Amino acid sequence: MGWFFSPLWSPRSKARSRRFGDGMRSDQVEAWLDDHSDFTRAYFLRRASTGSNPSPPISAPPNGWIITVQMYWAITHLAPLAPPASPFLPVGLFLPSVLALPTCPSLLNLCILLLQRLQPVDRDEGCPWMMELLRGGLSWMGSVVELCQGAVLHAGELLAAEGSCLSLVKKGCGGRSTLEEVIAPTALGCLSEGNICSRAHLELLRGIMGCVLATGSPMNLKDTSEDPRFDSDEDQPSGFKIRTVLSVPIKNHRGEVVGVVVMINKRSFGDGSVSVFTSMDEKVLSNHMDVLSKEHHSFEVLLSKMAATIMPFTHAQYCTIFIPSEQTSVIADEVCCFVRLLQFSMSFYRERDISDIDPSYALRTLVTMETLNMSESCQGSVKSLICCPVRNERSENVIAVCQLMNKRSRDLDDMEAFNKYDERLLEDLAVYCGLALQYAQAVQITEERRASIEVTQEVLAYHITAAEQEIQALQEATVPSAESLHILDFHFSDFGLPEDLTTQATIRMFLDLNLVQEFNMDYKSLCQWVLTVRRGYRNNVPYHNWNHALSTAQSMFAMLMATDQTIFSRLEILALMIATLNHDLDHRGVSNSYIERSQQPLAQLYGHSSLENHHYNLCLFILNNTGSQILSGLCKEDHRTVLHMIKRAILATDLTVYMERRSEFFSLAKKSRVSWKSEKQRELLRSMLMTASDLSAITKPWPEQKRIASLVAMEFFAQGDKEKEEFKIKPIDIMNRENSTRLPYMQVEYIDEICYPLYKVLFDTCSPLLNGCKKNRENWLHLAEEAVEDNSENSSSVTLETHKNNKEETQPEE
Repeated sequence: MGWFFSPLWSPRSKARSRRFGDGMRSDQVEAWLDDHSDFTRAYFLRRASTGSNPSPPISAPPNGWIITVQMYWAITHLAPLAPPASPFLPVGLFLPSVLALPTCPSLLNLCILLLQRLQPVDRDEGCPWMMELLRGGLSWMGSVVELCQGAVLHAGELLAAEGSCLSLVKKGCGGRSTLEEVIAPTALGCLSEGNICSRAHLELLRGIMGCVLATGSPMNLKDTSEDPRFDSDEDQPSGFKIRTVLSVPIKNHRGEVVGVVVMINKRSFGDGSVSVFTSMDEKVLSNHMDVLSKEHHSFEVLLSKMAATIMPFTHAQYCTIFIPSEQTSVIADEVCCFVRLLQFSMSFYRERDISDIDPSYALRTLVTMETLNMSESCQGSVKSLICCPVRNERSENVIAVCQLMNKRSRDLDDMEAFNKYDERLLEDLAVYCGLALQYAQAVQITEERRASIEVTQEVLAYHITAAEQEIQALQEATVPSAESLHILDFHFSDFGLPEDLTTQATIRMFLDLNLVQEFNMDYKSLCQWVLTVRRGYRNNVPYHNWNHALSTAQSMFAMLMATDQTIFSRLEILALMIATLNHDLDHRGVSNSYIERSQQPLAQLYGHSSLENHHYNLCLFILNNTGSQILSGLCKEDHRTVLHMIKRAILATDLTVYMERRSEFFSLAKKSRVSWKSEKQRELLRSMLMTASDLSAITKPWPEQKRIASLVAMEFFAQGDKEKEEFKIKPIDIMNRENSTRLPYMQVEYIDEICYPLYKVLFDTCSPLLNGCKKNRENWLHLAEEAVEDNSENSSSVTLETHKNNKEETQPEE
């Protein structure tokens, strides 16, 4: 509301429920004309002369009436007035004071029409559009686009622009700011009728907006004909030509540019000259854009603006803001609990001592929480008084009381009572201020939390980043070959592998896939990134830890090396390797269902696939961490593409997503020839390879598979124990410790329903995964049969018979 009280605005009427002039009596019109005789004589002399001879240009005599832009437009648009010589009348321009009043047959109608647009302007009176937004906006729930359109349309009308456009800043994943078009360059008043500029000129306008975004300063092109880039001979839609351009930035309270607005072509006035946008236009436009960006961070500033808003429209002599204590509950007749007073008049603002002002009326309002109008019973220096509570709309608590005192009448030497309109306007404004305060508090909390997050991220970056000695040791180490590390083998096991060799094995995968050389990775950055990713996994989680991440990445590496790599682009291979290594970062050893049921912050933050979203965001955090930026050698487009593929790949490791999409993949895989050329098919293939790598423990040699199954069971049973204790529910079978003896049977079920269908349709070169899966199924089935013999339970026998039948069905496929 910083622009709310500009001398360029015409005020609203005193009648809230109707526009000024509707149903107006002749005596009211005459009273207004009598009070402003200089303006009246000047106007009607020109109006009477339009029937025969054009009126002379308006001059600037030494005294008279102050005129505003709206008043000027109201006068000049009451056809058929002759246009004036100058493009607009500056504030403070005076009209003739010694002119003869003409006779006009439609005098009264013209006066009413004029008064519907005009009213005398004091320097503290407000903008009608803002008052309309304030008045109707309390229940207005339009979109940001509609608010932008309203602000731009109104500003364009004030500036007499022919066209306008607006773009808001959008932050990219890399922190880079770009402009996103909200309102395309369109003719004023025709925001839905399409562009008015050619494609070339659109690019030039975007260039201007980009310059304003980069510099944060306005740009005013007063004559585009002097700029060769604006070719005047180029055809424009509907003959539209760009002559003048004014562009200003929209800034938030931190001074950051959040948008750019452009006004095109100041309207000319028929004398052949080109009107240009002035510095005043620039100020008006900047002030109008405040409504799209400014935020109230100070309670006192907000209440001060409330006072400054209400006083001109109610003609109050004083406005006092009483601020109660947050801790004290008020009871009638108790000692006043107001802790601060802010008093305003039309010419000053001061913070008063509580003892200087009678708080009794405000205290009554605080107790009753209702508006109090004491205009008829006031005595002494207080001629009229009205009090209104300002509430926090969320808690309904009264956070302040606004008191207006002594309403000035038309004759400034006299006072009059506050009427129902004043009472309603004050109540509406109090509602607005309550909402604005709630928003201000929310913004303050958001800013504090943002600062807290930044501090937390700084601490996290420090502790998650490997020590310089570790980085240097890995950087200087001689990395063994893939053959000596056995990472080309589908049966690779990291069990017993020294920790330093796990990081060296990761480096070897990136080297042998030629990713370091091709994407210009700094070798030290790669070493720091690998060590930091390793530190991002929790050591106290039995299965979903760094060893599982390495095993998953190795399975992907083995599949890529065994398969024709031309199937995938180089960016896809890079994304798959990064995704597999990061796909379970900071796993907590519990499932998404547990996180959602326990209402952990991760569930509130993401809503679905909470863990997978968290894994990706931590992956992104490490990639952006200083010293770990292994993607810095990519161009902007490649960088955006690879991050998108990494995110999709990590989210695909949610088994719920796999179960939803695998039917589509199986259908494609059954076809004799699949080109995998469309992005949708390729993304599906990448997702299935991520799942195949994630589940590859089921394909490992039997001793390794049995050891891993024990780790998984340990993690699952621990979650089941938590669910019993915290939620008082019976966990599902695979997480119920009471079913520990049924682990072999559950493993067979897991292979049949989840793993085997996927490995069966993978590339022929990945057949070791399928064979390993089958062998482990046989081993688990054998253990299950032994358990049945020991237990001899009918239900288990029947279920086991089903799995035997499944085994028989798979035999021919071997």
